[in-house]
Amino acid sequence: MVKLRLRRMGAGNQPFYRIVAVDSRIKRDGKYIECVGHYDPKPTPSLIKIETERALYWLGVGAQPTETVRSLLRKAGVLQIWHERKIAARKTELEKE
Repeated sequence: MVKLRLRRMGAGNQPFYRIVAVDSRIKRDGKYIECVGHYDPKPTPSLIKIETERALYWLGVGAQPTETVRSLLRKAGVLQIWHERKIAARKTELEKE
């Protein structure tokens, strides 16, 4: 199963994280499939940069975000877009019937 999770980068007391799509059996900082964004918790308003289309792609093919990544996706507005697309797809499906 593919997961969207954080990969720790940076020096000892200067962490930043990549949001990556990775096989769930791989260790935290191991080989990943694709990087879909960055998260830097150090600045006062923490920096979150996510490639929306790639994150939506991975959610669409069944990737499960961890709790932390889910909250970051929510803050960035990606989950709202995902939810709206699912509702639109259901409406289209119901109209075809």
